Amino acid sequence: MDAVYLLFILLLSIFVGFELIQKVPATLHTPLMSGANAISGITVVGALALAGSDSMGGYSSYLGAFAVFLATINVVGGYLVTDRMLAMFKKKQ
Repeated sequence: MDAVYLLFILLLSIFVGFELIQKVPATLHTPLMSGANAISGITVVGALALAGSDSMGGYSSYLGAFAVFLATINVVGGYLVTDRMLAMFKKKQ
């Protein structure tokens, strides 16, 4: 029963997230991207806590290390995209 509940929450959050992002105008994309990068930074901290814990043996450490890797890629890629978008708004000299 818990798996069905969690699957429902996942599908609902995917749908709501898709609908929200689809309605965002292009001028607001860069500030929202920066906010999403901050949230991904929190994900890195949570993944580091999971990687450092030994609650489930070695499995949680490997899963946490993999989560740190993926979240770091997300943060770095997001900041690179944000930097590139902000560079498009700078005045050319």
